[in-house]
Amino acid sequence: MQKFSEKNIQEPSVQINNLHCRAEVLTKIRNFFAARKVMEVETPLLCTTTATDPYIGSIKVGADRYLQTSPEFPMKRLLAAGSGSIYQISKAFRNDEMGRLHNPEFTMLEWYRLDFNHHQLINEIDELLQLTLNCGPAEKYFYQEIFEKYLQINPHTIDIHELKNCAKKNGIHATALDADNPDTWLQILLTHRIEPELGKNVPVFIYDFPSTQAALARVRNDNPPVAERFEVYYRGIELANGYHELADAKEQQRRFLADQKKRQQLGYESVPVDEKLIAALAQGFPNCAGAALGIDRLVMLAAKANSIAEVMSFVWNEV
Repeated sequence: MQKFSEKNIQEPSVQINNLHCRAEVLTKIRNFFAARKVMEVETPLLCTTTATDPYIGSIKVGADRYLQTSPEFPMKRLLAAGSGSIYQISKAFRNDEMGRLHNPEFTMLEWYRLDFNHHQLINEIDELLQLTLNCGPAEKYFYQEIFEKYLQINPHTIDIHELKNCAKKNGIHATALDADNPDTWLQILLTHRIEPELGKNVPVFIYDFPSTQAALARVRNDNPPVAERFEVYYRGIELANGYHELADAKEQQRRFLADQKKRQQLGYESVPVDEKLIAALAQGFPNCAGAALGIDRLVMLAAKANSIAEVMSFVWNEV
């Protein structure tokens, strides 16, 4: 495959044909949303607040700014102001490891569809993946169903002792920071045992997570209660996640504060809560569903590349 060959510069990892593939994928995405009359927007990369999620690392710039881990919060303020359905193709930054599927700076597609629930958004993502990856229609599983299928356990009722035994039986010997939290072990089992098996032929959606993993999703009062959120995998790679978005300002504030408490317990630095988002939710937030999709991983799959470095102009250690 052809690569850049100028002798006076360090050659980047990307291959020229993969840059063409990337441009084609981005064009398809923009045409996809234009046909659905979803407006493209831009929001700031530098903000005074950032994600409170204790498992997402932010990059601080100067005394009081953070590079955004996603454009979610400012986009939600636009939604509350009456923007209608919107999308954004944006750089995002996370203080995370580098690897085949990770780079501290990456490109994210984030979008919100008014009057959609998470099932309607799953169907739209399915259409987008068929368009960009030339794959077949996706398979869809309840969160509980996928754990029963691969591990023969019920994730809603299993206790922490049984979870640790299940991990051990599956060759997982992990020392977790939050080792007595069932959700920690469910996530380890999902990423290490289940995820590599998913989407070998077509994309796979997992939806209706435990209510304790709600993040920014609504919780539906089933028995047991479930979070109206989903993730999608293809070729063993997590591509996107999404929510039927939480619209309750008081509940959002409660979750932010719970995140801060968890950060303190884990010994992580506290970060500012986005009070402007809370105010926007309080003034009136539309019923909508939203998703975030990793563009670099999507292009990697479309180009049949082995790592995201092969489809990014420059990775972290090349600039």
